[in-house]
Amino acid sequence: MARSFSAQVDKWVLQTQDRMERVAKESIKRVVKEMQKPVAQGGNMPVDTGFLRASLQSGLNAKPNLAPEGRSQGGAEEEVELTIAQMKIGDTYHAAYGANYAAAVEFGGGGRQPRAFVRSAAKKWGQIVKQVAKEAQARAKG
Repeated sequence: MARSFSAQVDKWVLQTQDRMERVAKESIKRVVKEMQKPVAQGGNMPVDTGFLRASLQSGLNAKPNLAPEGRSQGGAEEEVELTIAQMKIGDTYHAAYGANYAAAVEFGGGGRQPRAFVRSAAKKWGQIVKQVAKEAQARAKG
């Protein structure tokens, strides 16, 4: 009987850890998607050439080494996906823009009004986590 209970607890712990990891990963993906959402689609990311969006880089447990050169937009999205896929509970995800004018777009400067595309997405973290957790709970009850 004790062995059966212990096995059930072990299974529950593993399931809980897996669900936490899935909620964390999906929440990060949604925040990054919000950061990357163009103004034309209701976001705060101004898009002219797409260079700023394509300069997004990811790091796991360390800030990315920012390379100022851009890549195709798909390259930035692919890097985000690959980095998040490697995450485990306790890891820290970092995202940063390599374009040398990213800070001027975010905070204003050089005649630009601040767009706050990163800060506004980060402010939504709590509500995004709640929504993702709610969706996970609905699937678990499913």
